[in-house]
Amino acid sequence: MKQKKKSSIDIQFVTATISTSLVLLLLGAVVMVVLSAQSLSNHVRENLTLSLLLNEGVEQKEIDRIMTYVNAQSYTKELQYISKEDILAEQTASMGLDPTEFLGYNPYTASIEVKLKAAYANTDSIVPIKNRLMRYTQIREISYPSELMDSVNDNIRKISAVLLSLALALSLISFALINNTIKLTIYSQRFLLHTMKLVGASWAFIRRPFLMRNLGIGLVSGLLANLLIGGGIALLLRYEPQMVYLFTLPTMSVVGATVMVVGIFITWVCAYISINRFLKMTAGDLYYI
Repeated sequence: MKQKKKSSIDIQFVTATISTSLVLLLLGAVVMVVLSAQSLSNHVRENLTLSLLLNEGVEQKEIDRIMTYVNAQSYTKELQYISKEDILAEQTASMGLDPTEFLGYNPYTASIEVKLKAAYANTDSIVPIKNRLMRYTQIREISYPSELMDSVNDNIRKISAVLLSLALALSLISFALINNTIKLTIYSQRFLLHTMKLVGASWAFIRRPFLMRNLGIGLVSGLLANLLIGGGIALLLRYEPQMVYLFTLPTMSVVGATVMVVGIFITWVCAYISINRFLKMTAGDLYYI
């Protein structure tokens, strides 16, 4: 009889752990998507280029002076000087035709290509940057994809709002599902709780083993969910290695910590609430729930 009871408890532990792990897996996946979307948005922003078109005949020392200044600014991620000859060679290779053959001169303009940090890749930040750089007489014009930049930022804001709402909704659903799972495991032990109360055990004494057990469920569930998330990402990167920039160490750390903390906290809190609920009931009430 004892062996049967022990087996039943083990099955409950395994069932509760698997159910909680699946919920935490889903929650972790949403957190990962939210954080990865932020990394993706930064990646997209930082690939939008600010082009400083130079006047004809600018000496190399003047170009170096401008590049030194721009490179020292807080908004610069990286920059590159592209000469007229470089552009001509690239366009000739692309079109299969050399424009100098029928124009008699190189029609392209040398430029300094500046990639901005993500925080500065918006019109409001670029306008004062542009005004400061135009003080250099060697710069003829500054161009940037303003419409594309505004469109990217607008879409990122909309996607972020949707993902944040999804994460919030899933957090509430996760709490409800885990609460129901834990409540069922406590429900099967409700008469044991009442018996312990009848023989004079304090509520704290009665709660302790159940809380520790459910703390174990939360811990094991969190570890299992993290292993599944890690395995899924490893499998994804095996086929799409170029997506590695989305899964940075800080992102993975936040996801792993969130899954563990949520798993342990929710299982403990749900167990505490359920145990107190059953302890407040009379023997007659336990038969009608």
